[in-house]
Amino acid sequence: MRLPRILSPRVVASAHCDLPCGVYDPAQARIEAESVKAICEKYQANTDPEFRTRALIIKEQRAELVKHHLWVLWTDYFKPAHFEKYPHLHQLFNEATKLAGASGAKGSADPAKADELLQKIDEIAKIFRETKQA
Repeated sequence: MRLPRILSPRVVASAHCDLPCGVYDPAQARIEAESVKAICEKYQANTDPEFRTRALIIKEQRAELVKHHLWVLWTDYFKPAHFEKYPHLHQLFNEATKLAGASGAKGSADPAKADELLQKIDEIAKIFRETKQA
């Protein structure tokens, strides 16, 4: 029967939500990054292997959420005019997402890596606020 093929969508679109709302804020990434840092600190202070395993799993999930929220800002909120006015913005996002990834906070239990990530998010947030005022 060909009916299911006929009814299947020809184009699939995706967004960070079901209805692109236009509500963006780097605070979402920052909250998740703060969670990553707190988990790193708790991990370092605890020697229980089960606790540490759970901490690492949750930290990696939160780091992935940081990347998601940064990507949404990078790809959906910031426009070509923003990148012209702030030519280092692409590099800043690249560095921040790498710090959230395997070579950064996701792959490390060092709170200092999470601090580096938070600093990058703060730089992005400063530019974000400037663009919201314009």
